Amino acid sequence: MPTRGLNTADRVAHYDPLINPTFQTGTWKSCPLLEWLHDQSVGVMLNDQFTTYNAAATTGDWVLTQAAAGTGAISTAAPGVLELDCNSTTQGQGAQIQRAKSAFVPAAGKDIWFETKIKIVDTFDKVQFFAGLAEIDTTIIGSGAISTANHIGWLGAASNAGVLSFASAKASAATTKTGTTLAEDTYVKLGFRVNGVTSVDQYVNDVLINSTVLTANIPIVALYPSFVCQTDGTNDPIMHIAGYRVFQLR
Repeated sequence: MPTRGLNTADRVAHYDPLINPTFQTGTWKSCPLLEWLHDQSVGVMLNDQFTTYNAAATTGDWVLTQAAAGTGAISTAAPGVLELDCNSTTQGQGAQIQRAKSAFVPAAGKDIWFETKIKIVDTFDKVQFFAGLAEIDTTIIGSGAISTANHIGWLGAASNAGVLSFASAKASAATTKTGTTLAEDTYVKLGFRVNGVTSVDQYVNDVLINSTVLTANIPIVALYPSFVCQTDGTNDPIMHIAGYRVFQLR
């Protein structure tokens, strides 16, 4: 495998152009992962490839909350994938998971990078969706709309038909930007960089989409990896999460 080096803002990254030809334009191009590998005082990294999953109330890293239905389980069809299943065709029902023991707090000079890879099956246009970082909340999506006051991520509210917005909110002062459109049984790579408390860059499939989230809409409380898969009615969508990674400067 050929290895290439990339220097962005005096930070060096190594990547394989055959495996990931779009690395140079994506979320991680400016993240000091190589520096962190040799000096972990640089930052904190959570890299979860779903080789394990424990949602037990007392011992688990994850909290699964049902909206009347829904399950979470590691896939037996592909390695490193968690399936979050609505297990219902009744609008608004389904499940959410939050990694409640892994907090990240936006702060000046403490940039955060987040990325996940997700697909929806059965079907993409009938899902109420969230993926990103959010405060602890048992109803991230309630009554078909985002209901948590502090979050950064991709949102598909009721009747979204597979069209996602990129949403950020600080104590309910929220903004939404153009996100992406899902496709049936097709993975999409979703990433963002929080630049201290001044702006947020959104990436879809390693392409910068926008950088227009401003200070007034960047939460400054503890945020946790969070995923929501609820049905918008008629169908029983299943979210396949092929891992995620979060990195924050110390």
